[in-house]
Amino acid sequence: MKTTMRALAGAAIILFSVDAAFGQGGTSAVPFLLISPNSRASGMGEAGAGLADDAGSVYWNPAGLAFLQGSEVSITHANWLPQFHLADLFYDYLNYRQDIPEWGGSIAGSVTYLNLGEFTITNETGPLPIGTFKAFEVAATVGFGTTISENWGIGINLRFINSSLSPIGTGTEQGNGIAYDMSFDIATLYKPKTLVLPFTDLDIGDRFSVGANLSNLGPKITYIDAAQADPLPTNLRVGFGFVPIKDEFNSLTIALDFSRLLVQRNGKQSDALPKSLITSWTKPGIDKIIRSTNTSFGLEYWYGSPKLIALRMGYFYEDPDFGNRKFMTFGAGIRYDNYGFDFSYISTSDENSPLSDTLRFTLLIIWGGAI
Repeated sequence: MKTTMRALAGAAIILFSVDAAFGQGGTSAVPFLLISPNSRASGMGEAGAGLADDAGSVYWNPAGLAFLQGSEVSITHANWLPQFHLADLFYDYLNYRQDIPEWGGSIAGSVTYLNLGEFTITNETGPLPIGTFKAFEVAATVGFGTTISENWGIGINLRFINSSLSPIGTGTEQGNGIAYDMSFDIATLYKPKTLVLPFTDLDIGDRFSVGANLSNLGPKITYIDAAQADPLPTNLRVGFGFVPIKDEFNSLTIALDFSRLLVQRNGKQSDALPKSLITSWTKPGIDKIIRSTNTSFGLEYWYGSPKLIALRMGYFYEDPDFGNRKFMTFGAGIRYDNYGFDFSYISTSDENSPLSDTLRFTLLIIWGGAI
């Protein structure tokens, strides 16, 4: 029985709004891979590539796994796009890390799940429903980070992606809205033990870090046929971390990230990897390269010995011509023994923004490492 676009109208509205919430993610498929997964970094303006010092490293910068000890598990939940007031539109993120001294680093795994809800199927002869389907997207990632020197770590992720938008096609199309793909990430992180600033005697070693993560490298994802394949959201993120205040009871961390999609579209067509890694820099021109780079800035204050309570805030900026996402973030955290709880909140200047009032909640447990 042929189905029509009318059958998927509800799904189309939700998926369009989800895509719009990612700004430049609209130029690629599976933009859910760009969702900030953990409440800590989300409360700091979505900056994390230069910090990468918890289980969230597997997303922000897997090279950070090289410097971690012990084990950690965390789970994050968010009601996604709360402006729609849909209980079945939600985001979950589960991750785990474990250091392996014999390997000189840590392994990690994560599962990302975006539930898009349940939709009704009708046929082209009338509005009566003939069935329902659930739309969702999920990604499973495994990663490893190790040191190549005392101050320098590298990391890699391998990811399996399943995008199940619809089990049926539309009209005379032979395919459906279900696709599978693979991708990988490569990353590095520099955390010097000693770093004396030029022309001064100030040593900021153990307080400064800089990292980069090139994520979602892989073939285009195909739903109907190869001619309609869309690129993955290949993304370059460069981040800095600095701790200007650090004593027995107080610490203040500053995080700054710059991120940019490495996707080059020519009308309805897009360049495939590895070509897009070059054309995404050479074709836009320097002005568009600068304007299409997102900026994330965050602060985190901890009180306690050991760490007890955290307060966080940040700001995310995206150029108006490249998505126009601008929002403040706020967050807090608490640690007790091996346990922790974090939450974050997004405040947008636009009341109609799909991301307005987004809350994330993270529970975590750490064994054998600093909490």
